[in-house]
Amino acid sequence: MSTVVVNNANNGGSKSKKRQWIYAKKPQGALYKKRQWVGYTLLLFLFVAPFVKINGEPFLMFNIIERKFSILGNLFYPQDLYIFVFGMLIVMVCVVLFTVVFGRVWCGWTCPQTIFLELIFRRIEYWIEGDWQQQKKGDEGPNTDQKQMKKLLKHGIFLIISFFISNIFLAYIIGSDALIKIVTDPLDQHIAGLISIIVFTLVFYAVFAYIREIVCIAICPYGRLQGVLLDDQSITVAYDHRRGEPRGKQQKGASTSHGDCVDCKLCVHVCPTGIDIRKGLQLECVSCTACIDACDAVMEKIGKPKKLIGFYPMGEIEGTLKKKSNMRAVAYTIVLVLLLSVFGFLLFNRSQVDGRLLRAKGSTYQLRDDKTISNLYALELINKSGKEMPFRLVCEDPRLKIQLVNPIQKLGKDGHATLSFFLIIANKDVETYKSNIKLSIYSGDKKVESLKTTFIAPPGMN
Repeated sequence: MSTVVVNNANNGGSKSKKRQWIYAKKPQGALYKKRQWVGYTLLLFLFVAPFVKINGEPFLMFNIIERKFSILGNLFYPQDLYIFVFGMLIVMVCVVLFTVVFGRVWCGWTCPQTIFLELIFRRIEYWIEGDWQQQKKGDEGPNTDQKQMKKLLKHGIFLIISFFISNIFLAYIIGSDALIKIVTDPLDQHIAGLISIIVFTLVFYAVFAYIREIVCIAICPYGRLQGVLLDDQSITVAYDHRRGEPRGKQQKGASTSHGDCVDCKLCVHVCPTGIDIRKGLQLECVSCTACIDACDAVMEKIGKPKKLIGFYPMGEIEGTLKKKSNMRAVAYTIVLVLLLSVFGFLLFNRSQVDGRLLRAKGSTYQLRDDKTISNLYALELINKSGKEMPFRLVCEDPRLKIQLVNPIQKLGKDGHATLSFFLIIANKDVETYKSNIKLSIYSGDKKVESLKTTFIAPPGMN
């Protein structure tokens, strides 16, 4: 297994425990352009998803408050927790499998934290305060009116964007309809919603304006898993020290005893977490590939092959790669396929109605004057179909008849109902003291749920 180095270096190379602000050089290059396409596509999806509806339900919604979730327009309730757990397990296995094979590419290319910070907030900084050297010079320089105006403009835009992100985030939690009501209704009708938006705005502002890379290198637990997930087969962003060392200055076409690395430190300057990739695989590396673009540009200028820094299996760089097969990746793939199969089965066989059938408390059976025996039941129904649903209750045993106490024939959208009813049987038809009974709930001609219970009656009462 590859060793993960914990490196607290920053752009200045200081190892002081006190945090030093990282000024990342503006990245550019082929991989950065691809990362922009991926990132902005994901941002578009993130902004649009809670407002898209399928069959009247949100494309994505995770309403923890009302314990209601919507995935691809399918509503899930607490009764569907087992399906949701399977879905979360699939996500976890996917992340683990992806990390085992491709390293920490998720962090650098698809993580919302990185996308927002690198493709929105840092670009605003570059636009207002200039590239990294101008930003550093401005922060270390005198406190002028121009400097204050730039800071005020930057942080004002940061707050506006954070406010927008908080609204999107809230739309995923309470649904787009509820969010629109908070925005359009008078403020005094949604004080809790307004406070939530303000709190989320301040949290996002603090994360993207001040905390920044600390989320990736200290707060997020995923980075800490690299040491146990990566092995010699895992592809990571790495520096080929066999080709690059010893470092030294050189010119295009000139012969030299040095390696290909010219020690320009551009790979350090563009790193958003402030590490030196040449020191080996490190906990802080998010595989954003900015160092690859920077190094490729230098190699092109001096006429050397590209990919001095590139995607390599760690075993290839360290000289420990002995076999091509990766059994851990195969094992995770098998587990993932099994989980997907079970998840698909549970999803497509999920009932549109959830029911709970109980015998009425404190009752056994009732002897009637018309030579029949009845049992009293209570039935609780929850509509999970996402639309209004007419229904009827049918007993599969032809000897039994149903007598509703409170006739209800329709379930509202996302609604629930409690029915009380008698099951009645003629004395002459009773065969055993306790019989297993099956009840079915039909919506039109379609059976949407089946329930089981017992019927108690003394035999020999003719």
